[in-house]
Amino acid sequence: MIYNKNKKEYLIENLQDAGCNQKLTEEFFSLLEKDEFEKIYDLLRKHREMLLKTIHKNQKEIDILDYLIMSLKKEN
Repeated sequence: MIYNKNKKEYLIENLQDAGCNQKLTEEFFSLLEKDEFEKIYDLLRKHREMLLKTIHKNQKEIDILDYLIMSLKKEN
């Protein structure tokens, strides 16, 4: 699939904004050139899953901090 310069820049910007690194971006465009959309969807889904795991890990840490703060306030 051929994209004009503006479309490619738009896709690069979106991938960067989504936290995709250079390697993932290069893989994305390699698959795009071959019209391998199912592989592109899998690639993006895997990245999404990784981001979601990070959110869940961070939420757990926040919950622990909230509990610690609440416990300390009760003691004082």
